[in-house]
Amino acid sequence: MNNAALRPSPITPSVDFDAKGVQHGHLRLPYSRDDSAWGSVMIPICVIANGEGPTALLTGANHGDEYEGPAALFELAQALKPSEVNGRIIIVPALNYPAFRAGTRTSPIDRGNLNRSFPGRPDGMVTEKIADYVTRHLIPLADIVLDFHSGGRTLDFLPYAAAHELPDKDQEARCFAAVAAFAAPFSMKMLEIDAVGMLDTTVEDMGKVFVTTELGGAGTATARSIEIARKGSLNLLRHAGILSGEPDRAPTRWLDMPSSECFTFAEDEGLIAFAVDLGDAVRTGDVVAHVYPVGKTGIAPIAYRAAMDGVLAARHVPGLIKAGDCLSVIATVTEET
Repeated sequence: MNNAALRPSPITPSVDFDAKGVQHGHLRLPYSRDDSAWGSVMIPICVIANGEGPTALLTGANHGDEYEGPAALFELAQALKPSEVNGRIIIVPALNYPAFRAGTRTSPIDRGNLNRSFPGRPDGMVTEKIADYVTRHLIPLADIVLDFHSGGRTLDFLPYAAAHELPDKDQEARCFAAVAAFAAPFSMKMLEIDAVGMLDTTVEDMGKVFVTTELGGAGTATARSIEIARKGSLNLLRHAGILSGEPDRAPTRWLDMPSSECFTFAEDEGLIAFAVDLGDAVRTGDVVAHVYPVGKTGIAPIAYRAAMDGVLAARHVPGLIKAGDCLSVIATVTEET
């Protein structure tokens, strides 16, 4: 570990993680700026503790333009009572708080993508300092971590909970058991384009149970997607034994992302016209979308085709697309439970 990693975090919590009861407070991160020389970033946090059970860490807005998690977690922080809890629940509804307030994926302060900044640095930029605090002070407290995601302003997903294939198969099995308990309409064995710097990888490397989601997106949250997030959170807490009772399971379709052929990236820019919608079945070679050049009429569109059989699990949202943008994700259906 380098010397920087040994420095104390500049973040100060206003809550006592060892205290019983319910606490609503902040993680205060000093941030000197033009309009506040001794200012701070105040990240809301809630701790609900009772008894001697396990600890769950629930986080939202790791990316600031993803709203399903925050909507569910702000509600749970208000609704859950210590008498219902056996253990501890730590709720951070808007982890990348500057990005959340700006409605952007990355922080308006330093353009930092929090979910590519782990394990972070205590002497880095604001985003790196948040990642460092989560890595060294929050994750070690937790037995199970749920980090909510969706597609933000540029992608839309089938609503699924997910875990990753891991070298430790016992840990992997515990993660997928938690995904099953979450009971989203879809459950995914997820493949990341690049897992370096992610909260996911940091939690998994510590041997914890980790569940993530993609619950829609398109820059908003629907009543349905918020309810999936809320119900899934309660199910996961019941699965962990922190709340009493059994998870309220509903049928789920298990999906897999078996290879990089799942992803299609645009090589052209223009107007995108999808030929299939989310959840539609596709076969290898089927047209998923056309991209029309927009500088002149009479030019044939470019066809983007499925590289594998499956269902459309994610799609680009804005009507215009640029070269390099993720156009679509196809997943295979493995089973229904």
